[in-house]
Amino acid sequence: MTSVDKPTTTDQDAPAGAHDSKAVTEAALFDAFGGVRGMVETVLPGLLFVTIYTINKDLHLSAIAALGVSLLLVAVRLIRRDTVKHAFSGVFGVAFGVVFAMMTGNAKDFYLPGMLYTLGLAIAYIATTIAGVPLIGLMLGPVFKENLSWRTRNPGRKKAYAKASWAWGLILLAKCAILFPLYWWADTTQLGWVLVALKIPPFLLAVYLTWVFLAKAPPPIDVFAEMEAEERAEEERKAAARAAADPQPRPHHGEA
Repeated sequence: MTSVDKPTTTDQDAPAGAHDSKAVTEAALFDAFGGVRGMVETVLPGLLFVTIYTINKDLHLSAIAALGVSLLLVAVRLIRRDTVKHAFSGVFGVAFGVVFAMMTGNAKDFYLPGMLYTLGLAIAYIATTIAGVPLIGLMLGPVFKENLSWRTRNPGRKKAYAKASWAWGLILLAKCAILFPLYWWADTTQLGWVLVALKIPPFLLAVYLTWVFLAKAPPPIDVFAEMEAEERAEEERKAAARAAADPQPRPHHGEA
């Protein structure tokens, strides 16, 4: 991602911690949303399904191949002892699609569970923002070690999370506005290729906007560091109290 500074601040005039804060934000977002590998794991099963179905129109073979590659991606992560949350979410999504398509016999239904999930997620982003607890803040708060401190103690950061959640919600709604008409009017291959094409660009746009909003926001409040500092201070107070209650005996007169 390209660094975006405030218009009134140059690189030379920026505070020493500003660039570090942006780098931390970028790294946290990259980790939270899975990075390049997470994107590959998201796209590959659907790409394999639509490719095979385009060639031979075999629903069963296409579905088995998509599910198989999803399981393979999870196995690779388990072997490498990597984080498996993104791969597992992909497996569940593909599995629901496979079951749904097999039950109805309609290959387009392979994509329907994922489309419904996207619609539900868009609504969740918007609804939680209106309620004052933007979903992006709930997701990224633990990543930045701030938990929910942004809700009451960091209003600038809460505003940034609200903007980011609006961005995610509206981008996903726009994606749904394209896909659902295609589900009814287009054939399976047309829907599949459009869906694959729309996997990465909207996601990257939403992540980029989130980074822009958070990079300009106040830094997170590290509640974990605060708790550790409070624990150390409490231990020091207890040690001081013990020392005051049990002073060292003074030597008597005449003793060396």
